Parts: sequence; structure tokens; C-alpha cells
Amino acid sequence: MPNLSPSKIVCVGRNYAAHAKELGNDVPKEPLIFLKPPSSIVRDGESIRLPTVSKQVEYEGEIGVIIGKRLFKSGVDEARGAVAGIVAANDVTARDLQKSDGQWTRAKGFDTFCALGKIGEVPADLSTLTVTSRVNGTVRQQGRASDMVFDIPAILSFISGIMTLEPGDLVLTGTPDGVGTLAPGDVVEVEIAGVSRVSNPVTSAA
Repeated sequence: MPNLSPSKIVCVGRNYAAHAKELGNDVPKEPLIFLKPPSSIVRDGESIRLPTVSKQVEYEGEIGVIIGKRLFKSGVDEARGAVAGIVAANDVTARDLQKSDGQWTRAKGFDTFCALGKIGEVPADLSTLTVTSRVNGTVRQQGRASDMVFDIPAILSFISGIMTLEPGDLVLTGTPDGVGTLAPGDVVEVEIAGVSRVSNPVTSAA
């Protein structure tokens, strides 16, 4: 199983039609990508810290993909073969800053804004993967990879035509509808059924 120390974290926005709709956005014609810094990573059980500059920090449960071999301008078949692991991920987002800034780096890039579970095995059929988010034990999100606008091999192929994906890099594949605000004292959990899980308490920033 590969190590979880990515040189970069590449994310896909609005990759579930229902999530795009709930935020009042159109589904993109091509994968909409952005970056999160590796410094945003926290592991299972570590705290997600809410920055004082945001009043609307939200969870986004996602299927994370670990790259196992170098991808450069790769086709979908080669990209599918490069998937080395699957990981539960929470793409924590300061939604108010995302809207006010007009670009997403600050909203997505705070320390503790990328919670990751343990890397799990890759299924034979990636479309069977399911992701569920819970806050304080209550299900808030549930989505299937088969619901994605752009499937995982297509995403990886597209990204590799822009930037080379290196072994160990992490790709977050989008969040289903049902995002919502986090508050101090919450516990937020993202689970990829039978594969990976991450659970984190939520605290105010020190």
C-alpha cells in the first residue's frame, strides 16, 4: 500500500450534479480542478480547527484516489491502472471565503482542512465506491462514484494533461449534495463503505 505523503493534492469541484445545483452552480463542461496544500492534511482522530476569519466552514466528504505511478498526458486506461489506493477524505471548505474571494485557495487551504483516513484497497470496479458523511452520527451526505459527472479515470487523464501526477499524489474526486456547516464540538466522519473511514472532532482555532 502506498504512503500518504502527496507532493500535491488535486481536487475536482462540482463533480456531482446535485451538489452543483445545491450551491446554485452549473455542471462544468470539463473537470473543474483546484489545489489544496499538503499542509492542510490531518489524520483520523485529529482536530479540524475552525479559523476565526470564517463564519461558514463546511464538510465535504469525498472519495480520494492515491496515484501509484507517474501519469503524463495519459489516456483513461493508463490512468485507471495508476490508481494505487482509495482513501476517505474531507475537503473542508470555508464557504463564505470561497464566495467572497472568487478563487478557492484560501477557502480550501487552511491547516486541518484535508482530513484523510487510512488508505484502502482499490475495487475492481471504481464505480461501485460509495461515500457517506456523518455529523454527530447523523448521515448528511451519501453518494456513489457512478453518480459522478466525470468518472475517476477521466478525471486522472484530464489532470495528467495539465500537470504530471507523481506516485503518492492525491486526487479528490468531488462531493455529493448535502454539505453543511460545522461548529465547535461536532464530530464529522467520512466513510467509503468497506474501504476507508476518517473521523475528526471540530474545534475553534487556538
